Parts: sequence; structure tokens; C-alpha cells
Amino acid sequence: MTIFTLFSTFPLGNEGFGFNGNILETNIINLSVVIGVVVSFGGDALRSLLQTRKETILKNFEEAKVRSEEAREKLALASKEVENAKIKAQEITQQTASILQKERAMYSQQFESETKRLTSLKEETLTFQEQRAKYQISNQIIALAVEKVEQTIKSRLTPRLHDSVNNFNILLLGKMS
Repeated sequence: MTIFTLFSTFPLGNEGFGFNGNILETNIINLSVVIGVVVSFGGDALRSLLQTRKETILKNFEEAKVRSEEAREKLALASKEVENAKIKAQEITQQTASILQKERAMYSQQFESETKRLTSLKEETLTFQEQRAKYQISNQIIALAVEKVEQTIKSRLTPRLHDSVNNFNILLLGKMS
């Protein structure tokens, strides 16, 4: 049914407007009128709303692209930093191994020199103790010999022999001066 036929069912003459009892046709007419009014009055608002929505979506899409690029750049930078950190960790590991090796060699050398020094000190101490023991034994032997000589002299020395030894020593001293 076209609009022409719809209007033809309404007599415009003497009779006036008539009542159309067909609900389907009435609803279609009412819906057409409502859609026409909405499109004519609300069309610009709807178009502007849709345009605003479209611009918002495009803006959000562009912002998402920018954030995506920023995230990729940050990811690339973080990946470089991770690689640099790995390289630095390897360098530190190698340096640590080198330092440990040098310190082991140094401590080994120090241990050997300290061992030699302690061995030398031990030998010197033993030699010193041996000389000291010999000196003490010599002093004891000399002290015993002097004591024995004194005992022998005292047992064999008479007053007359004593006087003659003293006089002889006095004469020797007199000739020396």
C-alpha cells in the first residue's frame, strides 16, 4: 500500500475524516508519522550524537595506538636493559672468578712464605735453645770445677803455702806496675 492509496481511503469531501478500522494500516501510518517526526527533528541530533560517538571511538583508537607504541618502546627499552644486565652479570661473574683465582694464588704464596718464615724461626729458636742449654751446662761444669778446685786447694793449702802464694802474687803485681 502506498501513501497515495492510504490517503485515498480517507474521504476529504463532504463527509470529513473517516475512521479507519484497520489497525495494521493505522499503526503503519502512526509509525510513519513518528519516524518522520523523529528523523526530521531528531535526525540532526542523532547524526551529531553518532558523529560525536564516532569521533570518540576514533580518538580512543588513536590513543590506544599511541599507548601501544609507547608500551612497545618501553618493552624494547626494558629488553635492552635486561640484556645489558645479563652482560654485566656475566662480566661480574668473570671478574669474581678472576679475583678469586688471584686471591688463591696470593694466599698460597703468603702461606708458603709464612711457612718458610715459621720454619726458619723454629730452627733459630731450636739453635738458640741448644746454645742456651750448652751455655748453662758449661756454666754448671765450670762452677763444679771451680768448686772442686777450691775444695782441693782448701784441703791442701797450709798456712805456710798460702803465705808463699800470696807473696809470689804480690811480687808479680809489683813488677807489672
